[in-house]
Amino acid sequence: MRKFHGECAASARLAIKGFTRDARSRNVRAPRHWTLLIVLHRLAHWAYDRAWLLMIATTMLWGGNGVASRLAVGRVTPMSLVFIRWLAVCVLLAIALRSQLQAHRAELVAHRWRILLMAGFGFTGFTVLFYASAYYTTAVNITLLQSSIPPMVLAMSIVIVGVRPTLMQIVGMLVTLVGVSLIATHGEPLKIMQTQFNHGDILVLIACVFYAGYTFALRNRPPLPPLVFFAALAFAALVTSFPFMLGEVATGHFHWPTPSGWLVLTFVALGPSLASQLLYMRAVELIGPNRAGLFSNLVPIFGALFAVVILGEEFHIYHALALALTLAGIWLAEQRAR
Repeated sequence: MRKFHGECAASARLAIKGFTRDARSRNVRAPRHWTLLIVLHRLAHWAYDRAWLLMIATTMLWGGNGVASRLAVGRVTPMSLVFIRWLAVCVLLAIALRSQLQAHRAELVAHRWRILLMAGFGFTGFTVLFYASAYYTTAVNITLLQSSIPPMVLAMSIVIVGVRPTLMQIVGMLVTLVGVSLIATHGEPLKIMQTQFNHGDILVLIACVFYAGYTFALRNRPPLPPLVFFAALAFAALVTSFPFMLGEVATGHFHWPTPSGWLVLTFVALGPSLASQLLYMRAVELIGPNRAGLFSNLVPIFGALFAVVILGEEFHIYHALALALTLAGIWLAEQRAR
């Protein structure tokens, strides 16, 4: 991928230099669109090597996904949003990675069931519950509750693999749990037994369990190049989301997206589904998975900010306290034993 990028950049530079040299020899000014192309190329080349910028863009897209789920309500049905999202991603990746997918066909076939299972829970199961939850809860709650995923992954490592947690990790999980309970109980955790939980919040938490399981399974993922593996997951997500789409049509809940619904679909497919994955992979290539993972703490911040600014949702004091607790809990859980 880096070689491909380098070849493209070199070709572009040669073309631009050739054009400008020819223009100077003829005493002709370069067209404005060429000047803009040169500026955009230099900016893209500069940003491509800035991991912090790539991760900020990635987390902004992930945070915006919660807002998109709320904007989709009434504009595009949840199961069609899931299916068309992965359909668009599969078409784009099939065109871009055709030769690579052919080259790794044997490995893909050999690991098809594991890929199908991982995508079924981590991609399809997560997105189905994620977009369905938007009909019952707010985008602020959706994004903040996603902060429970890292502690869930740690808990799975402890229970399934037998990882021995440090004291800081245990404290971090408990602090994060308090933050999540603040959201679920609307700021009154002491009345947890009397609280009538929001159905949307419950759906988000179940979705987080699915994605945590997918994340946990990544430690033993098939030995495939990242882009090829992602393309395989996207295709498996398309296959496993098709029954949900059929069920929506059969029950009469399906309707074609409105014009604004297509805009939401375009953003979800190109932004959180595709661009964010490519940016994240490049960032991991530059600084490694551990340092890149720390930036995930920005997702609830961006998500809550977008929900307030774009949707005009209310941000209560208990939301701020829950955000502080979950971020502190994640930070504590990520600390090494001293």
